[in-house]
Amino acid sequence: MKPPVSYLLICLLSSLPLLQALPVQADNDGILSRKIELPKSKGTIYELLEKITERSGYLFIYDSRVIQNEKKVNLKKGSYTLKEAIYEITGNHQLSLRVISNYILIELPGKKEEAPPPVAGKKDGVSSFIAIEGSVVDKYTNMPIPSASIGIPAEAIGTITNQNGDFRLRIPDSLKQADVHFSHIGYIPQAININMLTGRPNTLSLEPKVISLQEIIVRLINPHKVITDMLSDRDKNYAKEPVYLTSFYREGVELKKGFINLTEAIVKIRKTPFSDHAMEEDQVKLLKMRRITNREVKDTIIAKMKSGVNATLLLDLIKNPPEFLNESYRFLYNYAHTDITVIDNRMANVIVFEQKKDVKDPLYRGELYIDNENNALVAAHFEIHPQYVEKAVGMFIERKSRNLDIKPQKITYTVTYKPWNSVYYISHIRGDLHFRVKKKKQLFGAAGVHMWFESIICKIDTANVTRFARNESIQTKTIFAETDFTYDENFWGDFNIILPEEKLYESISKIASKITKTN
Repeated sequence: MKPPVSYLLICLLSSLPLLQALPVQADNDGILSRKIELPKSKGTIYELLEKITERSGYLFIYDSRVIQNEKKVNLKKGSYTLKEAIYEITGNHQLSLRVISNYILIELPGKKEEAPPPVAGKKDGVSSFIAIEGSVVDKYTNMPIPSASIGIPAEAIGTITNQNGDFRLRIPDSLKQADVHFSHIGYIPQAININMLTGRPNTLSLEPKVISLQEIIVRLINPHKVITDMLSDRDKNYAKEPVYLTSFYREGVELKKGFINLTEAIVKIRKTPFSDHAMEEDQVKLLKMRRITNREVKDTIIAKMKSGVNATLLLDLIKNPPEFLNESYRFLYNYAHTDITVIDNRMANVIVFEQKKDVKDPLYRGELYIDNENNALVAAHFEIHPQYVEKAVGMFIERKSRNLDIKPQKITYTVTYKPWNSVYYISHIRGDLHFRVKKKKQLFGAAGVHMWFESIICKIDTANVTRFARNESIQTKTIFAETDFTYDENFWGDFNIILPEEKLYESISKIASKITKTN
């Protein structure tokens, strides 16, 4: 039995800083004079500053261009003041240190307190923006955390980190005193004032959340009941009225690990709610778009993605439950409750599912994250079962050249939801599709094609939500990268986008056509 929902089709053809108005603690000097005992240690500056954090409770904010995180340091055993310890570890006794809340800000001496330049000035009544950027890493391993959420929940403004943990967030100047929230599944969230993050690249460390047995009641949890309760409580947890979702959407194609093209757009979605009686289709309006194409690619294989935008609509699992959530198809799967984790400081049950061993069709396996208290689905990670993924070729290949042999290698999806005003909305969707392409009757020379699409909701609006006129909405089931558009150079600096990964940066720097302009 094939899955009832196919999330994507593709066509493959041949030969074609500053700290303003923040409460600096009155006993700043007293705090920096506190004594701590440090053992004899050898490690990076980053690792040794973590030892100060463990003993003092204070976290650090600094410009990674000022403090060399990976520099190796030998620290002698002894009693240090916080100031002495920082100077000893960094090797720079001239640094300026300030205590703000539970953070210690490390700066170069004589740094002027000037506001960073806004991303966009106030022109013709348009608000200016503040930009913050940096990366999010695991506190203990220093490894990047992809898809971490960064935003201001009260304003429904946000973005996520890319696969390298990097982020950039544009915030209206009117919110310059707000707190920015950082979170990810299984980590303790952090909230830091915007003014502490502006004017410098930041490295934010999230600490894994370890759940002690005292926090939970140990009991046998029936995974089927958890899923059934989640579906039953959809009316309680998710929007009951239509809503506007402003989304940053992008899709790309890579061939042999080399960048071919990248299409990015701002779209406004009129998202209709889940309903047992009426399944009104979502509408999409294209606001802005840009396209980058690598003209230097000489390969004779051209890959085009079809229905990427439509896939992000279908992947709303609350509105369109796939068969692993559908009670009529659950007999095909085995389910198990394997863990309890933390999402945005709330406990969530982890339900693992996989098709039964006697089912040989290409179905799914993955994990569901369901809130322990309100039964809301907050995240899902799933893939076509690797053992049978090559059988799914008919689900994804719409048209190809006769002399090409194309086989899917790995198909994965990620879906997350975030609460706003006690209601959960779709937040982030990503699909990654890997194929092997080889010319028939050719023993060697198989190429790896990676096609992906991604959508992050950057703004939620519930006021005056009406249907788009027919001429305003776009067809979502076509090849989005071929859509006509007018490139708006002044717009793109002001919107919350997901930063490309390093390899895309490297490829983009070599392309012959920087931006494709149409109309």
